[in-house]
Amino acid sequence: MIQFTHAGSPSASSRESTPIELPDLTGADESASVGDHASQGWLTRRTAGVLAHLSSLPGDYGLGNLGPGARAFVDFLATVGVRHWQICPIGPTGYGDSPYQLFSGRAGNPYFIDLGELQAAGLVTAEELSPLRALSATRADYGGLYHHFWKALAQAADRFEALGLEALSGFGSLAEFRRQQGGWLQPFAEFMALKAHFGGRPWTTWPEAFRRWSADLGTTLPASVRREAERHAFYQYVFFGQWNRLRCYAAEREVGIIGDVPIFVALDSADTWQNRAVFRLDDEGQPLAVAGVPPDYFSSLGQLWGNPLYDWDHLARTGYAWWIDRLRSAFELYDVIRLDHFRGFDTYWEIPAGAPDARGGRWLKGPGLAFFRAVRAALPEARIIAEDLGYIGPDVVELRRSAGLPGMKILQFAFGHDANNVNLPHFYTPDSIAYTGTHDNNTTRGWLEGLTEPYASLVDEYYQLNGQRTAWPMIRAALATPSRLAVIPMQDLLDLPASATLNRPGTTDGNWQWRFTTAELASLAGERSAELQRWIRLYDRTGDREIRDYSEPVVQ
Repeated sequence: MIQFTHAGSPSASSRESTPIELPDLTGADESASVGDHASQGWLTRRTAGVLAHLSSLPGDYGLGNLGPGARAFVDFLATVGVRHWQICPIGPTGYGDSPYQLFSGRAGNPYFIDLGELQAAGLVTAEELSPLRALSATRADYGGLYHHFWKALAQAADRFEALGLEALSGFGSLAEFRRQQGGWLQPFAEFMALKAHFGGRPWTTWPEAFRRWSADLGTTLPASVRREAERHAFYQYVFFGQWNRLRCYAAEREVGIIGDVPIFVALDSADTWQNRAVFRLDDEGQPLAVAGVPPDYFSSLGQLWGNPLYDWDHLARTGYAWWIDRLRSAFELYDVIRLDHFRGFDTYWEIPAGAPDARGGRWLKGPGLAFFRAVRAALPEARIIAEDLGYIGPDVVELRRSAGLPGMKILQFAFGHDANNVNLPHFYTPDSIAYTGTHDNNTTRGWLEGLTEPYASLVDEYYQLNGQRTAWPMIRAALATPSRLAVIPMQDLLDLPASATLNRPGTTDGNWQWRFTTAELASLAGERSAELQRWIRLYDRTGDREIRDYSEPVVQ
């Protein structure tokens, strides 16, 4: 079976426990492409995964969290033989609630903390949590969370201090956590405290004295801001204590976690505030240009993300140290990472600052293979999935192959998406990850119900739907593909309509709200577990053995 090891607390020492069974790239010829060392990279076994963001899990406080609902979900995955759980970024979200626009790429989202554990520790009361328990169990109510969650969490932090506690059971000491994580934790805590002090305004509008982070900035902060920073350090201590325990729980059940690293960070983030030299900013901290993508399948205006662009020349001169540190920290949390918007490392879409939409941008060259060689040298055991979706030309494909990274294939893109139909399953290669859809797609059932001719007939015939509009034949098709890993969104396992779509790119309302319930998980486990287990065995996705390209006699 696949062996996943728990990385312990997210510290430098925990990197020694990264999961094994990885290609040995040490001592490699630097002139060679990264991918020259193993045709399939780390994808040596056939396995299955499920995509479900933490926010979508069952939970008692208005949002999915790291408590009993997450462990029940892991139990379901382990029971049916699914070896990978894929999630979206887990950092603290801002306006719009998107996990791809975070206040920090290193911090955890306090909304994911299981407050029940803090109640059991005597830090919050049932009465104080009652407004959160009254929130919807089927949709994320971010407005309700904002009004009630922070108050309850602040009460827990204040009681922890008032009681003179040094640790929560099983989490180690708060002081040691702060010592280990100080490089990002102190700036993040001060950023969040200052942001609250200035009424939530972006750091680019703060007084000049606070617009640049420095190691001694904390000594200049008002007492109320310092206290709020202390609270945020406590929140992170609790989050990572619960996260590490959940990851250990999953590893013991042979379920690895696929995390997500967005290529860009938000302008209004501790990352940008702390590391201004990494980005193309003017003297006031405003971006000289911003990120996005041109018009495509998702939007006729393109997508104006607004993230600051990197100063790749500066990063190259520093050996890509900031990026390597970012990836190293991600591997302290996850077994595998999905590197979002991979094509941006080849060419990225530069949009003039202040543009109304993404149409007036231009393509510029990214860092290319030099970046991935640096990553390989620093993190030789890194397991990375390249998110190479959209209209991808030959240069991007060559970069991915040279970097030795598997790409993504989406069954919903099989017909009508591009002239070459590269997402038809019979074109898939083993070094790919097959998905029925992603967090940015309609549910598969919703997609099927919205198809028009001639594609409706083509899809029906290809996937042998026999007139049905259900996701399950396509789930089976994804599991049957040559791709070494097949990932199914939870909405498709539940066979839900378009209303269960998690995110609609190019829109701002109603996203990131879908959740499933404990009852739905139990129903899925009761009605579909046997069928899913059978298909996982039938298509050799148990992960029990390495896949070899030669024949051997059958052992009688």
